[in-house]
Amino acid sequence: MRFGQFTVQVVSGGRLKMDGGTMFGVVPRAVWSRYVGPDAENLVPMATNCLLVDTGRNRVLIDAGCGGKLTEKQRALLAVESGSPLTDNLMSIGVAAADIDTVIMSHLHFDHAGGCTEFDAGGNLRPTFPRAAYVVQRGEWDLATADLPELRGAYPQENILPPRDAGCLRLIDGDVDIVPGIRSILTGGHSPAHQCLLIESGGAAAVYLGDLCPTAHHLPVRWGTSYDLDVLQLRRKKSALLAEIARHRWFAFFDHDPRVTHARLRPDEKRDFTLDEESVPDG
Repeated sequence: MRFGQFTVQVVSGGRLKMDGGTMFGVVPRAVWSRYVGPDAENLVPMATNCLLVDTGRNRVLIDAGCGGKLTEKQRALLAVESGSPLTDNLMSIGVAAADIDTVIMSHLHFDHAGGCTEFDAGGNLRPTFPRAAYVVQRGEWDLATADLPELRGAYPQENILPPRDAGCLRLIDGDVDIVPGIRSILTGGHSPAHQCLLIESGGAAAVYLGDLCPTAHHLPVRWGTSYDLDVLQLRRKKSALLAEIARHRWFAFFDHDPRVTHARLRPDEKRDFTLDEESVPDG
């Protein structure tokens, strides 16, 4: 879609399924299952909706999906799409990995950072996007590389160390203009240094919400996931940011919604916020 002077495209980083209880946290199954139908194993379909933003000066990728490094056992556990979906889908729209100059991570969990790295022909790890700066909040990086026993398995090191080793890691602190027209919004909540991204061009604006609000079903402020580390922080930041998005008629981009990739929002008495249905893309 044209977005001011920018072109913004949603590019799948791989489909998967997640446990419904995990995705909806404290919300009872009897409630969330009215909106999302679980399968026999209580799994619900999820997307990884990465964003490709062409500003005219920069080609920016926001988040990188699951990647292509998982073992068959790991893939089977969450029905993760096989192959290397992100790079395959980029190639299908004429974008090579070497065309990307900036990769911005909302946070470093496997379903967002898995596609940051890949194996070369010799089985060695390398950054997937060889000419890109990888942009991460310093607090997220410090946590992800701290080897804390409480977070074992949350941050697979093979997803995040190769960009550092290749000298293409860029750490930022707080709200920063990353490239002209794209600014970080430090939110915390889901992880201590989770960030959303504000995209602005020609009077138009949108926010990539990351896991602050992973799907349109999570628009109620108190709906979250069991992965959220600081629930109170998440609810406060989510309430304020969604209100700003609705007030300014910005677009919201949802990273895990398999149906609604983006839409405008409006306040709602029952669910805090809801979709402006006229802005929901067809299909």
